[in-house]
Formats: sequence, C-alpha cells, structure tokens
Amino acid sequence: MTPSTNKLVIQQNESQNIEFKQLWKDEYIKWISAFANSAGGTLYIGIADNGIIVGIENTAKLLADIPNKVRDILGIMVEVKLKIAENKNYLEISVEAYPYPVSYKGSYYYRSGSSTHEFKGAALDKFLLSRQGKKWDGVPVPYFGDEDLDPFAFKLFRAKATKKKRIDANLLNEDDHILIDKLHLKEGNYFKRAATLLFAKDPERYVTGSSIKIGYFKSNSDLIYQDVVTGNLFEQVDKTLELIFSKYLKALITYDGIQRVESFPISELAFREALINAVVHKDYASQHTIQISVYDDKLLMWNPGELPAHWTVDTLLQKHNSEPFNPALAYPFFLAGYIESWGRGIEKIVAESQKFNEIVPKFRWLNGLWVEFYFNADLEKDLEKDLEKHLNSNQLKILELIAENSHITQLQLSEIIQINEKNIRNNIKKLKELGLLRRVGSAKGGYWEVVK
Repeated sequence: MTPSTNKLVIQQNESQNIEFKQLWKDEYIKWISAFANSAGGTLYIGIADNGIIVGIENTAKLLADIPNKVRDILGIMVEVKLKIAENKNYLEISVEAYPYPVSYKGSYYYRSGSSTHEFKGAALDKFLLSRQGKKWDGVPVPYFGDEDLDPFAFKLFRAKATKKKRIDANLLNEDDHILIDKLHLKEGNYFKRAATLLFAKDPERYVTGSSIKIGYFKSNSDLIYQDVVTGNLFEQVDKTLELIFSKYLKALITYDGIQRVESFPISELAFREALINAVVHKDYASQHTIQISVYDDKLLMWNPGELPAHWTVDTLLQKHNSEPFNPALAYPFFLAGYIESWGRGIEKIVAESQKFNEIVPKFRWLNGLWVEFYFNADLEKDLEKDLEKHLNSNQLKILELIAENSHITQLQLSEIIQINEKNIRNNIKKLKELGLLRRVGSAKGGYWEVVK
C-alpha cells in the first residue's frame, strides 16, 4: 500500500459507512447485514477504534472463510481484500446496499451514525414494506368494507377538491366506488390504509394515533384543559382550526368606529399551513398523535413525521433550495390541493406570519418537526437584547451552535469557535447556571437542549 493510502485509512473515522474492528468475530456478520440494509459500507478488520492499524493474523484463512460465512448466513456476496500498511495486514470488507431485506439470524439491522441497531415494531414494518416497493399507507386492510365508508367524508373531499380545481370535474362527479378506484385506494377487493384515514367513519379503529391532541397549559406540567380531534383527515383540519381560534387563542378586541374587530396573536393562514403540513407529512405508522400545546405566550405544534431523505430543517428554510414534492409519497389528501412541498409550505408559514405580525415562527427537529409560534414580538426582542447584555460572544455562539445541532461535541465547539475545550466547559457551566442550557441523557449518549 502506498503511504498516501495508508494515511487515508488511519485518518478515517467510524461513521454510518465505516466500522473498525481489531479482530474478526463471526458476530460481526451482523454489522455486514446492517450495511446491506442501509446505504452499504466498509468493515475494516485489524484497525482499532481510533483508526490506528494494529494488524491481524491468519489472513489467508479469513479471506476464504468470511465470504463463505456471509453467503451462508446472510445470502449475500461481499468483497474481502487484503491490505498491508506499516508491514501489518488488515482486511477491507466492502458491502453493497441490497434492494431486499437482509436478515441476520431472523433479525434485521441497520446503521445509524456509527452504530448498528435492530429494526423493531413500526420501524421494522416500514423497512420490510419499503423493500417490497410498498409504503405504509398502501397496505390492504382486512375487515374494512363499503359499510365503513363515511359519505360525509366524500362530500368534504369533493367540496375541497372543487374549490382548489386540481381534480378533473368529471372524476368528482363519479360515484364513491369509482372515485376510490381512480385514487388507487384499493388493492384487489381490499381498501388500503390511506382509504381508512381519508374516508372511514372511524379511522382510529384502524390506525392507532390517527388524531390530533390539543392542550392548554399554564406551565409545562400544568394542563388546564384539552381536546382530542378525531374523524377523517379533512374533518380533523377543519375541527382543529375551529377549536384553536374559538377556544384556545384569546383574541384582542378593538373597534373600528362601531365595528368590532378581533385580532388573534398568530396568523390563521400560517397556522393552517403548518397544520396541513403536519397532517399530510405525519408518520402514521408511529401510532403517535399530532400534538398542539397552547400557552399564554406561545403555541407549539409537534408532528411525528419524517423529512424526505437527506433533507434537514435548514434545507427547508432555504427559500431557493427546496426540492419539488413527490405526490407519490403523500396520501391522496394531496389531490385536494392542500400542499405543494415541504419547502414551499414552510416558506408560506414564514411569509404569512411576517405579513401578519412580523413574528417569524421557530422550526426545530426533535423526534419530529416542531413549529413554534410566539405571540409577542416586542417581548421576544427585549428578551434577546437583555440576554446579549449578560452573555459574552462565545456563550452566544455556543447557544447558536447547539440550537442548530443538539448533538454537537465540546471538541467540535472548540474547533468552530477557536477557543480551548477548558473555556468551552466553563462557558457551558455558566449557561447551565443561568438556566439557558441543559444536558438531556448521559454525557456520551445524550444531547444538549437550549432552554427558552
């Protein structure tokens, strides 16, 4: 091996696509299955966790045994190469991503970061379906028939689709059974899961968590009252909008002459867009409800959904860098004209809020997408100014970086801000004492949280 190649191997870090092992053990075939079920990767044998080459013995035997064992246990082929650096032998096992699920002793594994995890529950169901070319909403549902369809849901769908003019009028004039067929909501004699969400009398009977929970809080632990909104997805959006603006938000009453004027603390158009995005992009396989928490000074909405592959909240907020939404990934709810794209939706939320009261909602990702509306722009600006008076530039930068990446390390903070790790620790200690920052979980496996 050339010196440059040797240097490359030593400098690589373990990641989603790279794993180092000092010795070969047959149990590492599990790691190979995880690579095959993810985006592929490389397993190095004879290299320590820190990337230093330690070498291995019996390379000739391993070169023959490993491919055979992988083939016999996993049913896939891998390429095993002998590498030499600093007069030490090590192995490079290259694994391709496979289009079908690869099982290791009856279980399925995947890579997340530099760790290997087992698929379980809803995640396993989704993974197996994806390898069959299916999505969760396309799975047929037994014991759901014509008598379980809600005529009112079809009426709502037609009304909204007619208003948006995105479906051929002739199709909307067809009877319910033809409409269901044209929307591809049946497979053979069975209705699909998407049909239960859109047109069932009681969607919760077939999809656990297919509802919206709203709560009014005086504090994080002091719930005053709540509502659970059920029904088909069209109904849920309408009912939730009505509840939020009639029961949960307090309108400021003013008069224009003798005309009474009600002004709510957030834009109804912005909230409606956020709600529709949450309903459409929710991961219904998670069995979690959409949650809306209303306080005296803010409204928080949590959606247990997923971003499209390789997207982040940052990319969504880049107005000129949004990708077109693929209707095939959404429920036929898309056909009613409710959404266009993740990026376009967030642009609209921001634009409508700014137009309404110049307050820009906050977006963050924590086990789902949070959209946060704050009610008092002047108060928020005053708090930010007051905060800047008590914090130095390094502390403000630490808060900013942690808000962007809750898993950032002290070493990474040190490298970005260009101060030593001791200073980073002292600044973090100060932020924790001020109640602005807290650690959730262990030092190794946890994450940071900026406390508002």
